[in-house]
Amino acid sequence: MATFELGPRDALAYEQVAPSAPGGLTFVFVNAITGDIGQWRAVGERLAAAGHGTLAWNFRGQAGSRFTPGTRLDLPLIVSDLRRLLDGLRPPRPVLVGLSIGGLYAARAILEGAEAKGLVLLNTLRKPGVRLDWINAAVVRVMEVAGPLLMRDLMTPLLFGPAWLAAHRAECLLPGTRYEPLDPASGQMELLRRMGEADWDVPWERLDLPTLVVSGLRDRVFYDARDVAGLAARLPRARRVDLPEAGHLLPVEAPEELASALLAFAREIAP
Repeated sequence: MATFELGPRDALAYEQVAPSAPGGLTFVFVNAITGDIGQWRAVGERLAAAGHGTLAWNFRGQAGSRFTPGTRLDLPLIVSDLRRLLDGLRPPRPVLVGLSIGGLYAARAILEGAEAKGLVLLNTLRKPGVRLDWINAAVVRVMEVAGPLLMRDLMTPLLFGPAWLAAHRAECLLPGTRYEPLDPASGQMELLRRMGEADWDVPWERLDLPTLVVSGLRDRVFYDARDVAGLAARLPRARRVDLPEAGHLLPVEAPEELASALLAFAREIAP
């Protein structure tokens, strides 16, 4: 893992693989709030085998990325960091791939001038309202009181499809689990606090580039069929792929299906 320095106390952890084929794209992965570089490796290996490059990175506040205490780890900062990373590393022919709120960060970066040959939105499209605002606030409260393990035990059935749940049920709700609050000064807690402040009023019509919208239909938290259809229709050059048996965290749950969708998208962008 390498480090992209932003300042004396601030840096981004990243992993980069250059394209090996002439004209190969670089898929730039943008995490969800609780994401990590490691969740993209299975997908990245399949893309690299086809000659494409990858760039995975962690936000300030995520594993291996440093931040100055007191820094607001909010949407403007994350979008700025993404643009600085792209400007500094110059990945060839980048395609931005955002998971959940990561797709919002990717879209905002492009609207602010980041170069991109394409955009992939993984379970991103949504219309905020009282239900999602409630969930965002509840996530912060659970983390303050009992931490990530209780969040995992509560939310996993809502975020994953049945096959993944059956395979991993024995790892959760373990007798005697000791739930511990998340450190209030941690980067993860700061990211979670700022998550609910993100501006989702995106001018989607201005994203005039090839766009792939991928939805896991078993996502019981964020997927709303009507909202996704309405927002996708506003994207000028969008194509949709639905994964009927997958949920929210597609790189973890369905890496082969996701890699296949990305490779098909790459053939459309750079035949």
